[in-house]
Amino acid sequence: MDTNTLSAFIAVAESHSFSLAAEQLFITQSAVSKRIALLEEQLSQKLFDRIGRKVTLTEAGRELLPRAKTIISAIKDAGRAMGNLSGIVKGPLSLAASHHISLHRLPPVLRRFTKEHPDVQLNLRFDESEIAYNGVLHGDLELALITLAPQPDPAIYSQSIWIDQLQYVVSRDHALADKKHVSLEELTNYAAILPGASTFTQQIVTEQFRRKALDLNVGISTNYLDTIRMMVSIGLGWSLLPETMIDSTLTVIETGSAPIQRHLGYIHHRDRTLSNAASKLVEMLSYS
Repeated sequence: MDTNTLSAFIAVAESHSFSLAAEQLFITQSAVSKRIALLEEQLSQKLFDRIGRKVTLTEAGRELLPRAKTIISAIKDAGRAMGNLSGIVKGPLSLAASHHISLHRLPPVLRRFTKEHPDVQLNLRFDESEIAYNGVLHGDLELALITLAPQPDPAIYSQSIWIDQLQYVVSRDHALADKKHVSLEELTNYAAILPGASTFTQQIVTEQFRRKALDLNVGISTNYLDTIRMMVSIGLGWSLLPETMIDSTLTVIETGSAPIQRHLGYIHHRDRTLSNAASKLVEMLSYS
């Protein structure tokens, strides 16, 4: 059993395909099959069921998968720890950022980072916060810049960098636009435009309504705040948006409820040694 066979096993298990695993590992499908066959021979266990084109884990495969990931993660972590001793800032940095942070917060930090550390190979993904969060939790990403989870997993270290003050908004010609005060209960009579139910942002909003035993009336759901701003501005419903995104097309409505904040920042796995590159980026974010 070695890292090549375990990496092939993980790739097939996650992609449910020998051909896709081969593409991910930049080797031939035949090489993947040989590695899996060798691993099955070493363990005296069948790891995959192959029915037509469908590839699924056997019970033995399901037992091995988390252990294989732990082994590969530990080996990579040891390599990073040894590499960090040189103090040189170079090599790959796997990073994900939410769409909102990528558009409105990250550009100046990223510009400075790439200028000062040109030898870092930045592998940057643009993901929804919840997807990036899971990527860090499962060891696929070194860092993520996201809307922080209200109740993160104990394995996740999170640090708030920016705070979004959220305001209830409607279009200038919405039925509620001219009212001096609108209760949360009254808001439930009108359609809301919010990020999806599984997002950290909607969880924060839902909690405020839940404390008053109210249910949200969500008419449209999208996870792109710029799209939400556009739809609110043409009168399709109300929403909550960061103050920094509110322009002349929107009217802020006062509900008398406690202010809603969402914290934006970075996360990494507590059991993962950060590379020098990740540490430098974290340092820059702390002073952004």
